Amino acid sequence: MKLVICEKPSVAKAVASALGVTSRADGCFEGNGLIVSWCVGHLVSPMDAAGYDLGYKKWKYDDLPILPEPFRYVLAKGKEDAFQNLKHLMEREDVTELVNACDAGREGELIFRLVYEMAGCQKPFSRLWISSMEDAAIREGFQDLRPGAEYDPLYQSALCRQKADWLIGINATRLFSVLYHRTLNVGRVQTPTLAMLVDRDSKITMFRKEKYHHVRLTLGGAEAVSEKIAAPEEAEALRAACAGAEAVCASVTREQKKEAPPRLYDLTTLQRETNRIFGYTAKQTLDYAQSLYEKKLLTYPRTDSRFLTADMAETASVVLHLAAKVPPFDGCGEFFPDVSLLVNDKKVSDHHAIIPTLELEKVDLSELPVGERNILLLVCRELLCAVAEPYVYEAVTATFTCGGQTFTAKGRRILSEGWREIDHIFRASLKEQPEGEAEPAALPDFTEGQLFDQVEAAVTEHFTAPPKAYTEDTLLAAMETAGKEEMPEDAERKGLGTPATRAAILEKLVAAGFVERKGKSLIPTKAGINLVTILPDTLTSPMLTAEWEQKLTAIARGEGDPAAFMAGISDMARELVKTYSHISEEGQKLFAPERETMGLCPRCGKPVYEGKKNFYCSDRSCRFVLWKDDRFWTSRKKELTKKMAADLLKKGRTSVKGMWSEKKGSTYDAVVVLDDTGGKYVRFKLEFPKRKEGVNGR
Repeated sequence: MKLVICEKPSVAKAVASALGVTSRADGCFEGNGLIVSWCVGHLVSPMDAAGYDLGYKKWKYDDLPILPEPFRYVLAKGKEDAFQNLKHLMEREDVTELVNACDAGREGELIFRLVYEMAGCQKPFSRLWISSMEDAAIREGFQDLRPGAEYDPLYQSALCRQKADWLIGINATRLFSVLYHRTLNVGRVQTPTLAMLVDRDSKITMFRKEKYHHVRLTLGGAEAVSEKIAAPEEAEALRAACAGAEAVCASVTREQKKEAPPRLYDLTTLQRETNRIFGYTAKQTLDYAQSLYEKKLLTYPRTDSRFLTADMAETASVVLHLAAKVPPFDGCGEFFPDVSLLVNDKKVSDHHAIIPTLELEKVDLSELPVGERNILLLVCRELLCAVAEPYVYEAVTATFTCGGQTFTAKGRRILSEGWREIDHIFRASLKEQPEGEAEPAALPDFTEGQLFDQVEAAVTEHFTAPPKAYTEDTLLAAMETAGKEEMPEDAERKGLGTPATRAAILEKLVAAGFVERKGKSLIPTKAGINLVTILPDTLTSPMLTAEWEQKLTAIARGEGDPAAFMAGISDMARELVKTYSHISEEGQKLFAPERETMGLCPRCGKPVYEGKKNFYCSDRSCRFVLWKDDRFWTSRKKELTKKMAADLLKKGRTSVKGMWSEKKGSTYDAVVVLDDTGGKYVRFKLEFPKRKEGVNGR
């Protein structure tokens, strides 16, 4: 009997169905000599620091670095029953071997192995490695199960990633949190990502716009533009020289250009495109794509490849014709797809590009949630575009002389829409049209030496633009290429994180309060800016994580040494603690809590702040204090509020309703006037319409 362990219940259900295992038992499916069960994501997690030593519950500098050896693991809270179910199934006498059917990637390998080891299981296991949840793909994968030992290097890579993140995360977070007296979450991917956002924000903040001008000539229905002119008087002089004068066409160049079809999607390019077109976050896109994968409509989404393997060419051809029948693509003209454009075995690593599956023929798209439907249609569009003809156009540039200067007009004449016809049809079907750059219009047929009399000329004013704030689209692109210049040319893994982890990193930064979303833009908060300011370059540079990913990839291929990698991580943790044992006074001020100024002190003019029990002058040598529970207020059954204090400081008086009179046993309204004489306690007096009453404070 084989025990098949999947990553999620929904995947286990699909696997069981494909293999004809229809009998549902408690926590599994059973039949046909198979038991199919599931994890619920990560069932086993690294032990918290306090698990090694209760003294670690309190964060102290003297305890750092924390370098547990060996690493220990615990069951994830709330998932104990799921683990016990799997352990019981593993221990069944009729179970002779296991199948790891968790997601075919680094994290899927880690999820299975940690459960296997925590359960103390020693039964042999094999690996199911598939990129599609279609029944045929699942059955084919089970015909080609691979020995589990083949994936030992991948497991070691996953373990190293997890341990390294734990070590640097725990030690750097505790170190800088203790030094700055507030929780500062540090991570090897999220911190350099935050640094990129802070750097862009700084460039935007520091940008100083500069004015420039263009002189524009209207020539035969087209517009020719001068170079940039800084001085307005120079632009006006050129305009005056050209207005009503003669212009001559100096040259006309025509160049035929082609834009090749786009490649298929990997996860990052899909996330970028959905952010541009639909405004989806990277996490939303991953969630939608994962759901489509589990519904057997999409191939495995966590991929970094944009090609298919040669053995998929026939399937791809069938899927292509299915996609061409899906509205709005059924409105496209006849085309003859070149499937060879999709195939490149050398550029496919663990998983091929994202494409629809053969289940596309059976699905009713109108029944899918909107987000999933949009993703599926977008993947169909990319597949159809990827095998279409190139977009061909003629780029035309005409230059003109007038007033002693050169003016340029540019245009474009479309020769063949090619793949762009499919893209236009898709975009026209959207309710909200995404923003796009306007393409140059066609130019009239200018000829060299052509003359234009009585030229119309005008000056337009422009300003240089600051860099744009990152969107998830542009940030994902930047993360993908971060550190590229410093990495070797043949480096397999460049950038920050992996396609599967980048979405979670962005969500962590937002959840931690270091980044906020404003429309489509990602903007660092003051806390995020301060964090990057105080951290060392080793933690904020993308080079650290880029190098880690390169080494982890080598370990996964059996070409790297896990022990040497982890020794380097431990050394880094020790060096961090040794180097950063104290901070400057300026650094401490960065994280001082912001205090709201209630007003200015009437005695010394310094700001007055609110405390728990009072409003006090920021200059401690000045003894001005307004007590919230001053007898003046408590005897009248009132408490001094922020608004009242602000009024007293700004206007010297505040109107108060419903004050209690002990003599009369009733309430009254009056104006309380600040009557400070500079003594230990502040005095107040009451003003009524017809009489005044002076009353001392405490």
